[in-house]
Amino acid sequence: MRLFIIGFLFLLAYVIPARWYFVCELRHHCGDEPAQVLSTRPLTLSLKDGDQAILQGYEQFAFPTNAIQPDLTLNNQDFLAKVAEYLKANPDKNITLAGRYLDSEKTAKSGIFENIGIARAAAVEQLLVKMGVDEKRFSIDHQLVKNTAVEEPISFLLYSPRPDGYDKPAYSFKDNTFSDANFAFGSDEFKPGEQCIAYADSVKIFLGANPKILLTITGHTDSIGLEKANLSLGLRRAKNAAEYFRELGVKAEIVTSSEGEQKPIFPNSTPEGKDNPEGRQKNRRVNFKLDEKPLK
Repeated sequence: MRLFIIGFLFLLAYVIPARWYFVCELRHHCGDEPAQVLSTRPLTLSLKDGDQAILQGYEQFAFPTNAIQPDLTLNNQDFLAKVAEYLKANPDKNITLAGRYLDSEKTAKSGIFENIGIARAAAVEQLLVKMGVDEKRFSIDHQLVKNTAVEEPISFLLYSPRPDGYDKPAYSFKDNTFSDANFAFGSDEFKPGEQCIAYADSVKIFLGANPKILLTITGHTDSIGLEKANLSLGLRRAKNAAEYFRELGVKAEIVTSSEGEQKPIFPNSTPEGKDNPEGRQKNRRVNFKLDEKPLK
């Protein structure tokens, strides 16, 4: 019995250090840092320039339901760092960030932006701006997804300025765009939604504190109807939006203009020549821009 006990103690004296060496030294599962959990996200995220993939094989971004900020993994952070590095090394390239959201998230809070898809893309934009990318090099797109899940919440697409003749809107506090969700089709009556109201309130406060800033409102339309009529419709929409700001109490200088159908941001029709309601809806928009007044 004594020999058994002595043998068992010798076995423990060997097993405990051996297990420590295997777990802590070889597997690196000891210490203050918890073991990294392997991600289950698909490795399908890429940075594309047309059909060419500049970066590929990264984890897709993920957003909690109704949330604007992404739940970033180390792999996501590495991807953003490489995107920023590429943009800095290629000053002739700009980037479009497209944010996607579910039908169930249509009423989610999105701050000063029209929908949560725009807000998500803008949140990723700010992460890249913090890495040193000029905010003027971004454009933002958005898409409502009818499925039960979003397979690609954010996409990254490089472009050279105006490669296809389409305007590239930027969504920020000083350069913000709202679609015709604030107008009935073919109407110039301005009916701002919740997000637009929140944005207008913020602009009112900003203009009150910055008397050297003016507000420029530009109306845009889709291509249905005569060009001259669309130019007039865009201007009436801009002026009615300006009137809303006046009724809100904005006393700063407001300039209104119209581009009519001349600067679409999306095709009004498909490549087959069929109507594209989603594209036309994005083209019917009003842009609000805050700039310093020109020197006289």
